[in-house]
Amino acid sequence: MNDASVNRQSKGAFAGWVGVAVNLSLFAVKLIAGFLTGAVSVTADAFNNLSDAVGSLVTLAGFRLSAQRADEEHPFGHGRIEYLAGLAVSLLILLVGIELGRDAIWQILHPEETVLTVPAVVILVIAILAKIGLNRFDRYWAKKIDSPALNAAAADALGDVLATGAVLAGLALTPVLGSWVDGALGLVVAALILRSGWAAARATVNPLLGEPPDPATVKEIEGLILSHGEILGIHDLIIHDYGPGRRMMSVHVEVPEDSSLVAIHAVVDHIERELKERFGLEAVIHMDPVGADDPRLRRLKELVEAAAKELHPGATVHDLRTGGDDRMDLRFDVVIPYEAELTDEEIRTSLTAKLKEKEPCCRPDIGVDRSSVL
Repeated sequence: MNDASVNRQSKGAFAGWVGVAVNLSLFAVKLIAGFLTGAVSVTADAFNNLSDAVGSLVTLAGFRLSAQRADEEHPFGHGRIEYLAGLAVSLLILLVGIELGRDAIWQILHPEETVLTVPAVVILVIAILAKIGLNRFDRYWAKKIDSPALNAAAADALGDVLATGAVLAGLALTPVLGSWVDGALGLVVAALILRSGWAAARATVNPLLGEPPDPATVKEIEGLILSHGEILGIHDLIIHDYGPGRRMMSVHVEVPEDSSLVAIHAVVDHIERELKERFGLEAVIHMDPVGADDPRLRRLKELVEAAAKELHPGATVHDLRTGGDDRMDLRFDVVIPYEAELTDEEIRTSLTAKLKEKEPCCRPDIGVDRSSVL
């Protein structure tokens, strides 16, 4: 384990233990407030904090397990365990929301008298302030160490602020509107918690399933690569996320076909080092030779690109080259955005027909890729 990983784990563990301490303390004092008021919403809110403490322990376990070295069974490390920890915290949030919603509905159907006491008000106000502080604390460290698990904890803390605020408002309104208000506000709290849990779950599930790279990051990477004059274009950029700080990237770069292999290899090596230093990416770059100075090839590319744009404005073309003894074989890949409803075969058929109109003798060999970025 390198120094950066050890430092990140220690910071994540510190944030996790703070979460455990705060939530266990709030569970204890809110449970007292629940007994003082007799309000189901206050007691449910207390157990919400208990589940948050468990979630913080899960986050701690996630940091420890994700920091393990790569091994034969997991050659890319264990970084995604942190995403699983974040998902577990999200599921706990959702479970609490469901349980609280059930209790709130029961309170609406069978209202019980509640009493607002000064000690209970003090406890709930302190709880709100504590959760505001914890939200800011978790957000700070989540950004500092790029942690989805701490992001989930921060979202949960914000949901708790809204939940406890709603509970306090319900207790204040009960003498005026009736005991059913406690249950109604409890239902609102449950909805807020469920919303928070769902948002946190999505944030952790997406990197587990695989998501496209951030468009702004892609533009920065493209700018870095194309700043080297030997590179004519890039495509097929893919970033594989194996956990925070563990990302790998592959990309195809177009280079002049008459370039010196040794010289271009040196340029590509330099680009890989730059990507590592600037973005923390372990990059693998594939070189595609293209005939940059061939007038016929340029004309064919313009023809192909125009035909592709007719299918979809976001379509792009790459790896275009000719082959065969008569140079009438025309091979290229077309990239079509995911939202296009055409099938791969419909795309090939349409492009072939359009090309045959202008170049009756050409023999297209078309590869179809899908992408939302490049």
